[in-house]
Amino acid sequence: MNEPVQRTVVVTNPQGIHLRPAEQIARLAEQFESEITISHETFSVDAKSIIHVMTLAAREGVKLTLSARGPDAQEAVDALVQLVESDFVDDKSKTESMKQ
Repeated sequence: MNEPVQRTVVVTNPQGIHLRPAEQIARLAEQFESEITISHETFSVDAKSIIHVMTLAAREGVKLTLSARGPDAQEAVDALVQLVESDFVDDKSKTESMKQ
């Protein structure tokens, strides 16, 4: 089986990971074939489950480890890191805020 790909990110969103960011994470993770987990300290959850991601209760400043194992693991981790580092602002949100 493929070696896992891991990266650590810091939650910089002032509201942390609440319902909307958890939904964005799960929706993005679902696009990949790989098994993807998010860990905080000793607690790991399935990144493809909104409810599981919510249980992390990750506040601003929390370090999370994103791990993926599978054929598209690198792409999955890179995409999730980019989402977290963008403070959960997707292209649609950026476009809408630019119109205002």
